[in-house]
Amino acid sequence: MTETASTSDAAQQKMLTDTRLDALGLHETILSGLIKRGFSHATPIQAETLPLALKGADIAGQAHTGTGKTAAFLLATMHRLLKDDPEPSEHAPAGASQPRALILAPTRELADQIYKDALPLASGTGLKCVVCYGGTGYEEQRQAIVDGVDILIGTPGRLIDYYKQKVYTLKAIEVAVLDEADRMFDLGFIDDIRYMFRKMPVPENRQNLLFSATLSHRVLELAYEHMNSPTLVRTDTETVNIGAITQKLYHVSKDDKLALLIGTLRRIDNGRTLIFINTKRTAEFIEDGLNANGFTAATLSGDVAQNKRLRLLEDFKTGELPIMVATDVAARGLHIPDVTHVINYDLPQDAQDYVHRIGRTARAGNTGDAISFACEEYVYSLPDIEAYIEHKIDAEMPHGADFADDIVVPARRKRKPRSGGRRNGGGGGRGKSRSNRN
Repeated sequence: MTETASTSDAAQQKMLTDTRLDALGLHETILSGLIKRGFSHATPIQAETLPLALKGADIAGQAHTGTGKTAAFLLATMHRLLKDDPEPSEHAPAGASQPRALILAPTRELADQIYKDALPLASGTGLKCVVCYGGTGYEEQRQAIVDGVDILIGTPGRLIDYYKQKVYTLKAIEVAVLDEADRMFDLGFIDDIRYMFRKMPVPENRQNLLFSATLSHRVLELAYEHMNSPTLVRTDTETVNIGAITQKLYHVSKDDKLALLIGTLRRIDNGRTLIFINTKRTAEFIEDGLNANGFTAATLSGDVAQNKRLRLLEDFKTGELPIMVATDVAARGLHIPDVTHVINYDLPQDAQDYVHRIGRTARAGNTGDAISFACEEYVYSLPDIEAYIEHKIDAEMPHGADFADDIVVPARRKRKPRSGGRRNGGGGGRGKSRSNRN
């Protein structure tokens, strides 16, 4: 079972194993839903983790988006809740909801996608799923939790906010899931994660499922601290199928990158293109430049309002928006099918981010193109990237015909003056900025 419903049948078959889902002992209400939707065989991460998780084992899995990991932990979680009777609620604070499973995600978009993946799986089970994250729907999300929830999905900031208000309790948690654990470290959420784990029953009295793009030392330390002797599962450690991606790199001056980008896009025929940049200001410049030169483009970054972010993602997935300019918020954890081209307008400063970025294309058995611009500002990242992927990227100097020579260069947007002492308000701080973001 793959994570993206729009993936073609042929592409899905390339991802599947010989392991049948109906042979794993899944609860009948879950299995009937899978059969109705035509899912019959497991992906590699599902085939490796589900037999263990369905028996109650803790799992620390190395897997990336697009491998089926979301369905793996959702199926395991729902099976556990359906198999066991809920704990009595006598210890819950008056009026507080008592979720039985908590799924933590680092970004709003990933939390929302997990929720959307959960709904069809839970449709025939009677389990209620609720999602909460910052930036939108504060009272609506709060009320949804108050009304009762079995599986609570969300980002740390908003979840902790509601928890401290005693909207819900963690005393009855039977399954704890941490998705994109390495990203939690990158975004500074790890103290929040530890705080929530310590409010749950002890690891021996709950099932714990952790997934991460890399099982680094810091992720494994977290796993052994808050899990019950987890089984390590590594599948598709080279999740990005480098062989299916045509990689090219242009050495170009910073001032000529926009002309090269427009020239490159003019040669792409009906492609769905994701352009990665390193800063919000560059994103604004590129978005303005593309729109001024006849393209339809929009920016996805952490500063875009949540409702707009979700709308842009949907437009990009459906093809209504052909070009997305993105910071690394879009590099991990998002299911974006049928991306034909990834362009690194800026080379990433972290080698692993290069793999995550180009991995947005050539998914589910498809092929794709990754084009990178190495300018004087970011070319220093190239040796680390090539060492990480263990091969040289085909590089060349662009020729005159590669550049668009009739472009409109947009003016830089004026910076809005800041009010107060901090961007998030005078009393803001690291904790508050995280809460506002998620």
